[in-house]
Amino acid sequence: MIITETAALAQRLVDEIRFFDPGLRVHMLPDWETLPYDSFSPHQDLVSERMETLYQISRDECDVVLVPVATALYRLPPTMYLAAFTFFLKQGDKLEGEPLRRQLALAGYSHVTQVVSPGEFSFRGSVIDLFPMGSALPYRIDLFDDVIDSIRAFDVDTQRSIYKVRD
Repeated sequence: MIITETAALAQRLVDEIRFFDPGLRVHMLPDWETLPYDSFSPHQDLVSERMETLYQISRDECDVVLVPVATALYRLPPTMYLAAFTFFLKQGDKLEGEPLRRQLALAGYSHVTQVVSPGEFSFRGSVIDLFPMGSALPYRIDLFDDVIDSIRAFDVDTQRSIYKVRD
């Protein structure tokens, strides 16, 4: 772990480390970009990036973590919290819609009619659109009865599938 003076310096170091050693798995724990007593929440992209970085750390899938000093002062969620709000889906798995809907709502996801940003989900019959925290793209889950028939990434602008996800 490298603690830097500012977030800008941390990002610069991430870029430089990746330039000199592309094989290193480098992550930055971003700052919340809010003040401690602000009445609004951090942006969903920041929450997603933080969750992804913490997940990578918990699975020992990163070599270097850069943290701005202001970010290092905040408490992190317990590992059990991260484990409770992390789930994996793959083709052929059995999936019941209502328990998933409750889990997503409990994890802070918003139920919307059209998924466009991280932390949103939508149920339309046997199709579930989900934009996971920490993901660059949303996913469309097609169900056949209560079994996952396919999982595809899709474009938020066109709402068209881009590619089928393999395991």
